[in-house]
Amino acid sequence: MSSLWTPGGEHPIEPDVNPTDVRPEANLTPEERQQAEEMAQEMAAVREQIASAPAAVVVANHLMGFYELAAIHLSKQPPNMSEASVAIDALGAVVEKLPGRLGEAEATMRDALQQIRLAYVSVEKALRTAADNGESNPPDPIPS
Repeated sequence: MSSLWTPGGEHPIEPDVNPTDVRPEANLTPEERQQAEEMAQEMAAVREQIASAPAAVVVANHLMGFYELAAIHLSKQPPNMSEASVAIDALGAVVEKLPGRLGEAEATMRDALQQIRLAYVSVEKALRTAADNGESNPPDPIPS
């Protein structure tokens, strides 16, 4: 008997079970099967839509997600500086690694990166000032 290692631990593999023979759809009701087929068609349509968009547009959309994630962590009370840093560094890594390849959104992404880095510094400064003044709840330097 062999086993398969996963992050959850070792799992025995039954020698008489072929994973390709297992068909979960065989246990579905006709309604569930129809719903699964509709979902698969919708997923295929979304994949086709994404494939037809320029990669620069899709990447820029994800970069704005990094920006928003950083802003969320910076605006928490108290701010979560380490999580904001991860999102900012991810944004910076992509923007700085792809000069001239982000299309029309490149200038916007560079501006967003600069703004969120300045916001990070501002929050960090406000936290230091509050700590120096013995305040437990520093003012929010990022307006909501």
